[in-house]
Amino acid sequence: MDKILLGHGSGGKLMHALINEHFSPVFGNSGAGDSAVVGVRSQTLAYTTDSYVVSPLFFPGGNIGDLAVCGTVNDLSVAGAEPLYLTAGFIIEEGFPMADLKRIIASMASAAKRAGVKIVAGDTKVVNRGKADGVFINTSGIGVLENGIDISPKNIREGDAVIISGELGNHGVAILAERNGLTFEPPVVSDTRPLNGLVRAMYQATSRIRFMRDPTRGGLATTLKEAALESGLCIRIREQSLPVPPPVSGACSLLGLDPLYVANEGILTAVVDPVDADRIVAAMRAHEHGRSAAVIGTVDRSAPGMVLLETAIGGSRILDMLPGEMLPRIC
Repeated sequence: MDKILLGHGSGGKLMHALINEHFSPVFGNSGAGDSAVVGVRSQTLAYTTDSYVVSPLFFPGGNIGDLAVCGTVNDLSVAGAEPLYLTAGFIIEEGFPMADLKRIIASMASAAKRAGVKIVAGDTKVVNRGKADGVFINTSGIGVLENGIDISPKNIREGDAVIISGELGNHGVAILAERNGLTFEPPVVSDTRPLNGLVRAMYQATSRIRFMRDPTRGGLATTLKEAALESGLCIRIREQSLPVPPPVSGACSLLGLDPLYVANEGILTAVVDPVDADRIVAAMRAHEHGRSAAVIGTVDRSAPGMVLLETAIGGSRILDMLPGEMLPRIC
């Protein structure tokens, strides 16, 4: 393949191929994670960077501004870190309405306040009309890890429990509906929100969290497939345990989408010691962002590197990574 396709930014197979074949060999690291954990003198830090090109810029439940802050906070949080500081870079198209820019900036400030982080530096560039589709935002974030925290798919063990913190598919369907002028009853609203408070509650319940990830691009199926491949184990999830809200289920049925591959922005999936599963779910449900938390599956050795969905009718289906770009410009 000699040209970049939209699918190279999907979070699925094409993006992984791009990273593994082009970026990783040159940069000398895996490049696969959203955050890197690094040691600086006596401190363990997590560092992340992300760019936001969502279309449309404003959608039910949020906009590109709070999405950028929450997405960065969440990438640090699921690495096991306490987010502290963010930077923000803006690429703004000439002619972009100042009122819209003020709304975006205000939403970023509000999201940062809710998450308890500070935006401490930034950069602004203005490009010619038609060169930036309104505004693009790049963020970086840094957080600190307590001693002993180690979040990695390589920590996953046979018998572990798989947990989801909330409802699937709200963000992707909200974006799709707004982009295409669709209406659903009741309306589907993005789940854009910071998850560091929820992660803090999880750690108060147990320190035996093996793995966490926020299933954004590529959805839950792609995220679990990544974990299965890196751990060398099989992840089994139960269709009847998945919290898919009726409006999302109905919209996906109508549009021919699978909610397991639809992007999310305010939930996480975790793999934990089975002894702690009920306790951690109870702690999550006591938090405002974990009301729909549930154990959705287990880990075994039956089919290494695979994700299997146990269906409601008693069969099973293989879940692979998203092959291309189901919903472009989703974040």
